[in-house]
Amino acid sequence: MLPTTDFLQQALDVSPQTFFVYDADAGRMLFVSAAYEQLFPDLQRENATTDLPRLLAYLPHDDQQYALHCLAELIAGNHCDDLLLRLQPHPNVPLRWLSMQAQRSLGPEGQVLLSGTLEDVTVEQEYLRNADKYMAKKNTTLEILSHDLAGPFNMLQQLAEFLEERTKTLQDEQVQRMLRIMRDTCRDSVTLIRDFVDGEFMDSANVDFKPLRVDLVQNIAQIVDTYQQGEHLVAKHFTFHHSQPTIYAEIDNNKFLQVINNLVSNAIKFTREGGNIAVGLTQQPDHVLVTVADDGIGIPAHLLPVLFDRFTKARRPGLRGEKTTGLGMHIIETIVRLHHGRIWVESEENVGTTFYIQLPIPTRAPGVDASTS
Repeated sequence: MLPTTDFLQQALDVSPQTFFVYDADAGRMLFVSAAYEQLFPDLQRENATTDLPRLLAYLPHDDQQYALHCLAELIAGNHCDDLLLRLQPHPNVPLRWLSMQAQRSLGPEGQVLLSGTLEDVTVEQEYLRNADKYMAKKNTTLEILSHDLAGPFNMLQQLAEFLEERTKTLQDEQVQRMLRIMRDTCRDSVTLIRDFVDGEFMDSANVDFKPLRVDLVQNIAQIVDTYQQGEHLVAKHFTFHHSQPTIYAEIDNNKFLQVINNLVSNAIKFTREGGNIAVGLTQQPDHVLVTVADDGIGIPAHLLPVLFDRFTKARRPGLRGEKTTGLGMHIIETIVRLHHGRIWVESEENVGTTFYIQLPIPTRAPGVDASTS
């Protein structure tokens, strides 16, 4: 074991975190603190080196590949963010979340050492992921309600404007005043609804960027499912297609799901009743591709080059007169860039529009596979 003073040994052993030092050249653990046996009750700290393949097998396959990639990056001297890994030794045991922080250093003989901590963060992760889940559901529900509520107000506003024009010949100032009040009230109500929803989007975009490794299939499915439950309110059909059961990416969950939510909301604005909106998710060797497609009225070709500009001239009211600030697409592009991704659009008038979001994913280091210990 790694030599330490008695004082340091005692300090490390009373900590709830598991401290470790790993000799990457020799492939063995030099030190693990006493919390190791609390973190893994069926293992003993003196067997930490021989337990490494067993610990790797405790991780789901996707997490194994992710952990091995980060291990190879650290050994090579490259930066690797703190690892957040799922742990499930047996199918009938509840899933746990482990946070691992590690850094590279050189030992007295020039050997590569990885030292750091392991900590059970299951309670924190369940809280954060439930909060993200309900935040996404709240934002989606707000979008559905905004379209559902704005529709009648827009119709009443148009009716008031029609009646105001047709009753001018009556020269009845009281009737004209009541119709103006009706028109302005409807317009202000639509503006209030849209401002509230837009405000929620802006607040989400301004929160600090905190990426985590998440399953995009599960998270996007929750958004689409909420829209599907509200199909009768917005008179559109929603579908979600994905290339495989789980697809992982490192994203700020709240921000990125708000991007998807906003793109779907825009598709609703410019798609006629009975139209279709499809969300797609595909895993590629070095990236994840997300698509949001509709068969709506499309975007005129001359507006496409300026669509993502700040206060873009491409802003248009929706088919029901829905308001737009012109900031939405600019913020969406900014959030995608924060994820080191890119977004682009293809559209044809009266055929439909498809937005594409490409997100990078870590590539596995050469020579690293699940059998590495």
